[in-house]
Amino acid sequence: MLPYEQSLVRFPAYLQQLTMESNGKRVTRDGDEVALDTGAVYFGEPGTNGQHSFYQLLRQGTTMVPVDLIGFARTPTPIGEHHDLRNANVFAQAQALAFGRTADEVRAQGTPQPIVAHRVLPGNRPTNVILSDQIGPYRLGTLVALHEHAVFTQGVVWDINCFDRWGVELGKELANRIAPQLTTDAEPTMDHDSSTNALIRRSRALRSSH
Repeated sequence: MLPYEQSLVRFPAYLQQLTMESNGKRVTRDGDEVALDTGAVYFGEPGTNGQHSFYQLLRQGTTMVPVDLIGFARTPTPIGEHHDLRNANVFAQAQALAFGRTADEVRAQGTPQPIVAHRVLPGNRPTNVILSDQIGPYRLGTLVALHEHAVFTQGVVWDINCFDRWGVELGKELANRIAPQLTTDAEPTMDHDSSTNALIRRSRALRSSH
């Protein structure tokens, strides 16, 4: 999820919670194990930040990663040609992901043969471009509604319950057991697995040494 608008800096994180907490389920509504993958992994960064972190994997990595690019024709904070340059990057990323670059095109640029394979991009990466007029409350609401509807529809198709959060409970229960063992002055009773017991002892030892 790649929004080219700084005000949507937290939008990928919101979608992580919406999609992965809602549809990260391994059983159907009746409690049977699902027979297919559910709950896609969502991640992203705004604007050109992501281009210098994970776009390399998107373009040339061995894992096929669907991409949503979000752009706007206008910005509420215009600064010279900055917004046009940002949109140029939106369209360029979509073009690069869709069509890539062939070995012949790389050679035509005068690239030495030993480097040709390293500069080839396969293309044909599944990509959506969502282009709207300008970010604002209404447009943000439509983006939220679009993804909430997608999450619910996936839940119906996969026959899973989008609205329970049982997978979150175990971590909370264990943390409630561990917290007193970290804060007590007395030597706590260690009743966890050996790895967790060692971590608790290590944390207590590091804290008491300072």
